[in-house]
Amino acid sequence: MQHAMKRVAVFGNAGGGKSTLARQLAEITGLPLHVVDMLQFRQGGAAVPHHEYLASHRALLGQDTWIIDGYGDTATAWERFGRADTLVYVDLPLPVHYWRVTKRLIKGLFANPEGWSKDSPLWRSTLSSYNVILLCHRHMTPKYRLLVADMAASKCVHHLKSPGAMIAFLDAARNECTRS
Repeated sequence: MQHAMKRVAVFGNAGGGKSTLARQLAEITGLPLHVVDMLQFRQGGAAVPHHEYLASHRALLGQDTWIIDGYGDTATAWERFGRADTLVYVDLPLPVHYWRVTKRLIKGLFANPEGWSKDSPLWRSTLSSYNVILLCHRHMTPKYRLLVADMAASKCVHHLKSPGAMIAFLDAARNECTRS
């Protein structure tokens, strides 16, 4: 790790385990975790008016410390990436994303997925995730990969390409926090 994380952007395709990783990173570092979906949607899945989302996001970026998990929209995502001192890009193979969304659906039939607000629309969210995976892979993945390559000189960048790399990243964060 070699630096103290203060502002961390966790991003990548749907179903990659970003939220789980971000939650674990927040527990390890003590940094406050903010989930973009919780800024954009109310309990039960109703959308927050966009101007409210923008105001919440802007206020969040003004804070000294945070972990922000998710996408939102292109403008706010890139604003977040610019403000972050640490970028954590979860970039797993496509079948892993599809499998994890399916696993979340199956588990969600018995208990609300961890980190989701009560009464979240599980079926609608799952179908949306299935659609997003391929679209994100085609349109955003090349941009994300370019972003992390370009930012590696000025920010701490973690490009996590496997579940094992995600575990190693969290272990390194844990070791760094233990030393501090």
